[in-house]
Amino acid sequence: MWKSNTIVYVLLLVTVLLIGRSKASAQSVIPVPLKVEQESGIFHISKATKLYTNLKGKEKRTLADYLITLPAPFNAGINGKKNARENVIILQKMENTGRRKPVGNVPFNPEGYTLEVTPAQVLVQADTDAGLFYGLQTLLQLAEPAGEAAWKVQAMRVEDAPRFTYRGFMLDVSRHFRSKEFVKKQIDALARYKLNRLHLHLTDGAGWRIEIKKYPRLTDFAAWRPEAVWKKWWFGEDARKYCEQDDPRAQGGFYTQDDVRELVRYAAQRHITIIPEIEMPAHSEEVLAAYPEFSCSGEPYKNADFCVGNERAFTFLEDVLTEVMALFPSEYIHIGGDEAGKAAWKNCPKCQQRIKEERLKDVNELQSYLIHRIEVFLNAHGRKLLGWDEIMEGGLAPNATVLSWRGEEGGINAVKAGHRAIMAPGSHCYLDGYQDAPYSQPEAIGRYLPLSKVYSYNPVPAALTKDEAGLIYGVQANLWSEYIPTAEQCEYMIYPRLLALAEVAWSEPSRKSYPDFRLRALQAVEWLQMQGYHPFDLKNEIGGRPEAAEPVRHLALGKTVKYNAPYNKSYQAQGDKTLTDGIRGNWTYSDGAWQGFISRDRLDVTIDLEAEQDIHSVGADFIQVVGPEVFLPAEIIISVSSDGTDYHELLHLTHEVTKAKPIVFKNYGWQGIATARYVRYQARADKEFGGWIFTDEIVIK
Repeated sequence: MWKSNTIVYVLLLVTVLLIGRSKASAQSVIPVPLKVEQESGIFHISKATKLYTNLKGKEKRTLADYLITLPAPFNAGINGKKNARENVIILQKMENTGRRKPVGNVPFNPEGYTLEVTPAQVLVQADTDAGLFYGLQTLLQLAEPAGEAAWKVQAMRVEDAPRFTYRGFMLDVSRHFRSKEFVKKQIDALARYKLNRLHLHLTDGAGWRIEIKKYPRLTDFAAWRPEAVWKKWWFGEDARKYCEQDDPRAQGGFYTQDDVRELVRYAAQRHITIIPEIEMPAHSEEVLAAYPEFSCSGEPYKNADFCVGNERAFTFLEDVLTEVMALFPSEYIHIGGDEAGKAAWKNCPKCQQRIKEERLKDVNELQSYLIHRIEVFLNAHGRKLLGWDEIMEGGLAPNATVLSWRGEEGGINAVKAGHRAIMAPGSHCYLDGYQDAPYSQPEAIGRYLPLSKVYSYNPVPAALTKDEAGLIYGVQANLWSEYIPTAEQCEYMIYPRLLALAEVAWSEPSRKSYPDFRLRALQAVEWLQMQGYHPFDLKNEIGGRPEAAEPVRHLALGKTVKYNAPYNKSYQAQGDKTLTDGIRGNWTYSDGAWQGFISRDRLDVTIDLEAEQDIHSVGADFIQVVGPEVFLPAEIIISVSSDGTDYHELLHLTHEVTKAKPIVFKNYGWQGIATARYVRYQARADKEFGGWIFTDEIVIK
């Protein structure tokens, strides 16, 4: 593969695979660098341009392996001897020269780099091969086409280093399986935008996706189901059943161990670590259908949680993890740990015996027992445990790192206890929600997460001290795929929002500007489209719900609301002030403006206008999102009173609730003439569907 003295007709050249049509400048780079100084002149790249590096051994071979994956002439190799002073690109590892120096204001960062472009040469310097790789990615984004097989780069100096060590993306390949080639394609994009962790959600109730030699039923049976689309499989008549691989109906797939090795090598060439997730103790319906002896009931299709009182279950988990660790050299092994139902444990003799023998208080501590025990096993093999923030329930394992998804509280509690945390709150990092007006988008899980909100996230909560903030290891975007059946839709949901997360993870807050980023993201979307990706077309973004653009003024603004039925504490929005604060909700019910009701009477409130007034209209908006069982009301009653005792109805309306449209916004109200001090608004749920009711403001005019 290697030829010493081979001239590389260098860089960035690489046809449209590397450069978009948009004019490049220092401000076309994502993530935005730490420091950029524009200088005069242009460096021209042609077939005569040479590439040198002082990397040696494995590092040099890794760079060469990466370069040969690019189109000609970049795949010709690396020039063996530095004997040219002009028309040359130099990748110089400072550690090899004994002249290490800080990058910008950062004392030392192993992934930092400097990039100097003059009319004569390009010089990338870094303390590590990873830093050189990221300098190269910046150079690739800066180059502009300048004729056939020719490119140009504006003279400049760039000093850059990442804010966080861990810059991640999680891809759920269980709910809908993605091919090895698809994963490689995303790895290429992650590398371009300087993300360095790919977390693969390999196992879940929807399908097991990795070959385990010792347990062939995991891929002969648990990786396959008779329905390709998760939604139909999950909610269908014969729901949540698996089938044999040779069944004509079989849909699904898995990665062979050779596939995994290939993906790990491919990612490593791009300085990306793949972190495997093997779910436990919950989300394990597929395992327990194939091997029911590891469940509490001992029967298939009865349990979702492993039996923690069963030693054979631990043997299975340790056997699986042993094979997984042999495939993935990652620092972390993710073990899930989220959303355990624990109901079966309460009545399982084996689990109750375990609680008694280990002197545990309850099933929460039983889960903690499993997490601790698995951590000891991983630590003994030189690995660290990573899990969702539920692993803190019942006590956090001594050396575990928490991936905080239920808001920031889990991460805050972890670092205050001296543990590392990776921030991934659903409010800002879950890419499975709508990225634009829901009526214009394919069906999604329900939340509204536009590009601007991802970009606005700061992974370091204000509540942390400087020392505690140092334990925030990084940030991660997650893409769950329940409602994403195709590869094209998967990319549509990832890009360009993942680019915003990349800048959150890499760039200093002082360097960030959303208007500037959006311009760069528009260029990036164009580039991604040219490379065969399927991003959301940002230039056609509709934006937020018009009603939420500015506060609404009305007679009930700021008036007291009496809750005859309570709002739910999980969706309390702004509490008792919510329905008369003038703030309208956006496209998602979890934005802090919509208030949620799930009690028997759902919504039942009385507003005191403080004096009798002429009333001409009373109305409220409601949201329906079928996936999480948020529905429009089936019955609306609006009544008024002068004394707060005797009421008469202005409106009594019934509405047929259907699931025909996955997301709907609808106003229910009355118009006419009335005089009253008190206005009562009731909204009742459909008897068949039940579910939540959400409203944002009761507008009285």
